[in-house]
Amino acid sequence: MIFAKVVGSVVCTQKDRNLAGLKLMLCREADHAGKLLDAYHVAVDAVQSGPGDFVLLSYGSSARMTEMTRNAPVDAVILSIVDDVQVTEKAQKPQSGGKHAAR
Repeated sequence: MIFAKVVGSVVCTQKDRNLAGLKLMLCREADHAGKLLDAYHVAVDAVQSGPGDFVLLSYGSSARMTEMTRNAPVDAVILSIVDDVQVTEKAQKPQSGGKHAAR
C-alpha cells in the first residue's frame, strides 16, 4: 500500500466504459510524517475521499479487487481514508553485530 494525500481530481470526458461513474483523484505520495514526496498517482476513489485527505492506495493488480474496480482497467485505488498515524519508534538502520546480524 502507498500512503498519499489527495491533491485534486481528474476529469475525463472520454474513457473506457468500465470507468463510467468512477471518481478519479490525483494523489501525491507522502512519508509517515505527512511530508509530500515527488511521486503522483491517479486513483479510483472507492471511499469518497476529497482534497486534503490522507489516504492509502492499493496499487497494481490488487487495485482491481474492490467491488467498484472489478473488471475496470485501473492501476490504483483509494481504499481507505487515514484518520491518524502513530509512530512508536524511530526507524534506524541495523547496526552490524546487533541481534539481527547475519551469522
